[in-house]
Amino acid sequence: MLKSELVQTIAEQNPHLYHRDAERIVHTILDEIVEAMTNGDRVELRGFGVFLVKERDAHNGRNPRTGETITIEAKRVPFFRAGKELREKLNTGHQKN
Repeated sequence: MLKSELVQTIAEQNPHLYHRDAERIVHTILDEIVEAMTNGDRVELRGFGVFLVKERDAHNGRNPRTGETITIEAKRVPFFRAGKELREKLNTGHQKN
């Protein structure tokens, strides 16, 4: 699903909102999640999951093309852990025989 599709769905399900208001709501939520993660905070949406930032240490790697050893700098990366309800919904009725 694209962000524009999410905005459209919210606007359709809430006819009292203008499309621009639905768009502003989606942008505000996403901006707040990004801001919190930028500050190193975790964002927990009960039933959906947790967004957090993990620290990756600097380490040596290898260029696969040349085989040359390179230094990979330390960095912060976004991480998402699905909540119990989301995992259950994803796996209900989709069991392999």
